[in-house]
Amino acid sequence: QVQVVESGGGLVQPGGSLRLSCVASGLIRNRYVWHWYRQAPGKQRELVAHIMSDGSRNYVDSVQGRFTISIDNGKNTMYLQMNNLKPEDTAGYYCHVWSPQNNYWGQGTQVTVAS
Repeated sequence: QVQVVESGGGLVQPGGSLRLSCVASGLIRNRYVWHWYRQAPGKQRELVAHIMSDGSRNYVDSVQGRFTISIDNGKNTMYLQMNNLKPEDTAGYYCHVWSPQNNYWGQGTQVTVAS
């Protein structure tokens, strides 16, 4: 059984940094696409970044140059390094692991950017 758990959220001041982690235990192969989504109160869930098994990655324009997505396939763990955080980055951040056969969501971790 696959279990996806995010961690690393918290309260940070504008301009600060956080590193989110997503561990997907129970994955039996590493040809997945890994995503970070976020959802702010009253807004739709938004795709922030994704990374393919070959390492190719993509970002939403609003985080380009500030966020870095990475993956450690050996540990089935994905990271999101978030620098120069802004109040508009405040949201619940969710990990999603996708393959043509299955997809898995984590429960989310809250990021709050405020003075």
